[in-house]
Amino acid sequence: MTQALYLEGVLSAEIEILACNPCEDGRFAVRLSATPFHPQGGGQPSDTGKIAEADVVHVVIEQGEIIHYCTQPVELGAALAQVDEKKRNYHSRLHSAGHLIAHVMHLFGWQATKAQHWPNDARVQFIPLEAAEQLDAEMLQNQCLKYIQANFPTNLHQHGDGFREINFGDFPAFPCGGTHVAALGDIGSIDIQSYQFKKGKLSISYGVAEETE
Repeated sequence: MTQALYLEGVLSAEIEILACNPCEDGRFAVRLSATPFHPQGGGQPSDTGKIAEADVVHVVIEQGEIIHYCTQPVELGAALAQVDEKKRNYHSRLHSAGHLIAHVMHLFGWQATKAQHWPNDARVQFIPLEAAEQLDAEMLQNQCLKYIQANFPTNLHQHGDGFREINFGDFPAFPCGGTHVAALGDIGSIDIQSYQFKKGKLSISYGVAEETE
């Protein structure tokens, strides 16, 4: 099984290429001994980057294995794997922003039920708990800004059985296998783009800038 270096925030690593197989679509499926590439999942897009000189365009988990789809073949053996740092940081900020929104809404009596952290289509869905309070987009955005300015640190908890949790500051931990910022200040700001309650569910769409100043 491929060692998941991305869980430790690794962006570049010397790895061993174990397999490289051609695909019908012209790409090549590459399997590594260890990988800094986050595969698509948990509402987060996959990393991209390079393995040796080959561009990595998509990474997925298939039948329990992490597969890297590359634009050209790579030779088996030792190589350098490098993640596109700009894109990783953007995805991490989107993912952390979604978690922060969930934390803030939970303080006001709303339970997150599902989320996705896609560029241009990031959203979190909630159901009201018994003591749910009413907010609006502006109130939520201001509450998030307060915690971003407080710059709560990110705490990762990797359990021995593979179970992983994340939280910020003293917020309760959520199960998560994605990548995140080191502290909330790294998010920059969150733009609450829509705040809609329909059929007993609240859907909140949001975005962050692709780069922070």
